[in-house]
Amino acid sequence: MHVAGKVISAMKTIVCQEPNRLIQTETTKPVPGAGEVLLRVARVGICGTDMHAYRGNQPFFVYPRILGHELSGIVEALGAGVDGIEVGDQAALIPYVACGECAACRKGKSNCCTSISVLGVHADGGMREWFVVPAKQLLVVNDLSLDQAAALEPLAIGAHAVRRSGLQQGDTAVVIGGGPIGLGVMAFAKSRGARVIAMDIQDEKLAFCSSWAGVDETINALNAPLEKLESLTNGDLADVVFDATGSVRSMEGAFQYASHGGSVVYVGLVKADISFHDPDFHKKELTLLGSRNATMEDFAAVVDAVRSGAVEPTGYITHRCRFDELVDRFESWLPPEAGVVKAMVQFE
Repeated sequence: MHVAGKVISAMKTIVCQEPNRLIQTETTKPVPGAGEVLLRVARVGICGTDMHAYRGNQPFFVYPRILGHELSGIVEALGAGVDGIEVGDQAALIPYVACGECAACRKGKSNCCTSISVLGVHADGGMREWFVVPAKQLLVVNDLSLDQAAALEPLAIGAHAVRRSGLQQGDTAVVIGGGPIGLGVMAFAKSRGARVIAMDIQDEKLAFCSSWAGVDETINALNAPLEKLESLTNGDLADVVFDATGSVRSMEGAFQYASHGGSVVYVGLVKADISFHDPDFHKKELTLLGSRNATMEDFAAVVDAVRSGAVEPTGYITHRCRFDELVDRFESWLPPEAGVVKAMVQFE
């Protein structure tokens, strides 16, 4: 690539050097090899994984690491043997690189591959001007906006959790945590015809759950939540409880909200042990599920929902900055009082 007669061989990159330290540096612009694509990065979403990594609380993580797994961009160059993608295409990243051969992959569960490498977590991500990725990790979405394309990944996590839960039309779902992942769970639970009750400790977030995800009721978890849920459900409680908080206390407390014969789904991830009282678990014959990442089936469902207008992800982007501003801005997005639902980094 040439600019003003010069060949660009370097690019700006932001690295999480160690906990609580982001730096902007310059690295070599990559060249795609066989089966790879060079993507000019346009948008990168900031999520809880990035914030936990910054604070040193993210499992499966080593430093230094280039963050960024929620992203969209423009295809700039193709390596040998790439089909189905053209220079100039707009694409979203599917950051889960699976082996395709292990027991999980053979069962169609590439989202929990035994040797999975999530770009931006286990391997370097896209917080840089250009990013080389395997062509199979890109989803061409020329009919979506760059913001919409960058938001597909967190929404796919929510869609996967709902699909995995077996939630049915007419069921009652409690979704704990009003962040981007919880909001995605709410939206796709609503699309299944469930009655959705949002739970959080911030009234502002609960109001957003109502306005953006269209939940049926809200409960502040600091104000007698069990009694409120019993009142809303005539004592039946929830058929499915989704916990999207990444909080030990919340995850351990989620069992109390599930009905007899119900399910609890851990969507959020925490770097800690989780314990629960077995007699309570057994007397309800509860089902406990973990939900990790997403599959192509989930991405396809999200794309369809965005294209149809059933879900509009740009509505939950509350904060933005330019790439060169991120190092100085990132820390201010961490406190709950900052009111961040989804922060988006723009490269142009």
